[in-house]
Amino acid sequence: MSEANAITVDVVSDVVCPWCFIGQKRLDKAVAAAGDVDVHIRWRPFQLDPTIPPQGKDRREYMLAKFGSDERIREIHGRIEPLGEAEGISFAFDAIKVAPNTLDAHRLIRWAGAAGAAVQNRLVRRLFQLNFEEGVNIGDHAVLVEAAREAGMDASVVATLLPTDADAEAVRAEIATASRMGITGVPCFLLEGKYAVMGAQDVDTLADAIRQVAAAKARGELDAVG
Repeated sequence: MSEANAITVDVVSDVVCPWCFIGQKRLDKAVAAAGDVDVHIRWRPFQLDPTIPPQGKDRREYMLAKFGSDERIREIHGRIEPLGEAEGISFAFDAIKVAPNTLDAHRLIRWAGAAGAAVQNRLVRRLFQLNFEEGVNIGDHAVLVEAAREAGMDASVVATLLPTDADAEAVRAEIATASRMGITGVPCFLLEGKYAVMGAQDVDTLADAIRQVAAAKARGELDAVG
């Protein structure tokens, strides 16, 4: 496949964002629907709440503080669940006991990217599943090490790196860059670093954007875009 018909999509997301999980599923379908465009996906960090302590918080207490009542929380979950079901996601919100700080998960995703796009994609999908479908604490280092092993990474290296501060500042710097670019919510899909599609858009919208940017790139028009 020619390089002219290949584009890069940087997905700015947080693995505790349900809309990002839905967006991941829709992006997969959009890539399949985009025809012969070769789409390279890279996952970029964002933290919905960087103030959560490293050990996490009780999720029910955290959600009550954020939204005010169990009724409001049920209403929010009730809107998201059928959308997830349509994408093959079995959201199990009641099973999630810990609201984690996701900095370590993003460090792991960064390391997975160094191992290759396929490894990174497998890892991100697994982290979404663990958090949203299995209610597992993805701030727990043991959980992250096992997820890394399942994705094809060297689990012993990950187990050695996680207790250190390796790449913590690099991840924070990426998040700060996203903020300077005006990204205030996720998911955000950056096509060829020039065009942003905000939110968990439907499959057709994402596929059209992929095709249009690929066509513009093939015509040599992207270089003219500021």
